[in-house]
Amino acid sequence: IVKPGFINIKFKAIFWAKFIQEVNKNFSEFGINKKENKNSYLIEFVSANPTGPLHVGHCRGAILGDVISNVLKFNKHKVTKEYYVNDYGNQIINFTKSVYYRIREVLFKEKFPDNDDLYPGDYLIDFANNIIQKKLGINFDNYEEIKDTLTQQSIEEALVLIKKNLASLGIIHDNFVSEKDLVLQNEVDKVIQFLEKNNFIYKGKIKAPAGEDNLNWIEREQLLFKSTDFGDDKDRALQKSDGSWTYFASDVAYHNNKIDRKFDYLINILGADHAGYIKRITASVDALSGKKNKLICKVSQLVKLIKNNEPFKMSKRKGDYITVDDLIDEVGKDATRFIMLNRSSDVELDFDFDKVKEKSKDNPLYYVQYAYARISSVFRHLDKDIKPNIDLKEYNFEYTAEEINILKKIAEWPKCIEAASAKLEPHRLPVYLYELSSEFHSYWNLGKDDPSKRFINENKKISDKNLIFLKTIAEVIKSGMNIVGVDTPEKM
Repeated sequence: IVKPGFINIKFKAIFWAKFIQEVNKNFSEFGINKKENKNSYLIEFVSANPTGPLHVGHCRGAILGDVISNVLKFNKHKVTKEYYVNDYGNQIINFTKSVYYRIREVLFKEKFPDNDDLYPGDYLIDFANNIIQKKLGINFDNYEEIKDTLTQQSIEEALVLIKKNLASLGIIHDNFVSEKDLVLQNEVDKVIQFLEKNNFIYKGKIKAPAGEDNLNWIEREQLLFKSTDFGDDKDRALQKSDGSWTYFASDVAYHNNKIDRKFDYLINILGADHAGYIKRITASVDALSGKKNKLICKVSQLVKLIKNNEPFKMSKRKGDYITVDDLIDEVGKDATRFIMLNRSSDVELDFDFDKVKEKSKDNPLYYVQYAYARISSVFRHLDKDIKPNIDLKEYNFEYTAEEINILKKIAEWPKCIEAASAKLEPHRLPVYLYELSSEFHSYWNLGKDDPSKRFINENKKISDKNLIFLKTIAEVIKSGMNIVGVDTPEKM
């Protein structure tokens, strides 16, 4: 026993021979926690307003949500991926007017108004052209007459673009839920009635928010939710002074809709700018479910783009963001997904364009993909399948200390999956894959000076031990990269 009470355990060589046999009996099951209860999850992520393309600010949360879904699915949980479409309210009115003015600009060469409430992005010209080409038979001279049709068409255009952006990241949602539909189906009224029946709402006044000038703040009687009864800092308004519902009221109705669908867990992926929203929405879910429903909110912190050791901005025109497409055009889907996931979502991330393009160990994606490509090159050189058909029962392989270090890392894979799944921390996967690849590259490089360490001997043959050893490393890398949603090229 080593002080202060640790026990060092050393496995016999035969243990690792048996270990690699067990792993390769059914590799597709390696890493899955079979003892864990299997649950159903509804994971809502991205949910950006349908007013334009996705930008870099949405990117990290999108990848976080997608890979959490993947790791839960790998562990045999049931997962539904959902996008909440905020297609109701003032931002949609302003968005539709913006599209209308772009249509007028295209058809009649009218100047786009200089109005801060409008969306100035040039992408709206594409929306305008697409709507014009549909030949809907509507008169673009009168906004009031066509606003309902134009709103529907404008939102459809935005969602087509958003889905295209998501697909370029390798992300496909199962459901798109419309806020407008919830309102029109009286879901908000129903949830207000429930809250009223259970004495969770009252009419009262809200004091001026912190930092607000008390002299200019007008206290109005509003319908308030007793969110402080459920751990929030203050009670929250459900209805505006003009009688319309607040965004929070719609969100409460949406979460009631989620609860009605009987998932074991609800997961929300939120941007850093929405972190303050967690307490109020958690309070509403507790009230609606009798504290039985389990809502988990994960916050995706900011991403800082860096190029030439300086903050990098790709924005060229007024109204344009650094879009997801801009980022993918610059570095590709794989680099975007892997690097965005490479640190815990709880901390800010520096996305360094120069490092992402390096062919070195400083580029985590390259380092992991290169490990897989190196192994593939061995099998390609020998004209063998990377999944050789060998009866492992016939072999009791003996492994060197360096090889056992790699096998120890492989043995950690199930724990990595378990932690990533249970704690909803998918950054553990790229970190693990980098560490495994680093162990492999170190061992590979030993063969440069020591022929006995080479996988292929001087007669251009490979031992069954090395064949299975390499195959196992490659399979773990490929399995992990599949969960992350990144390719494993056989040549680089």
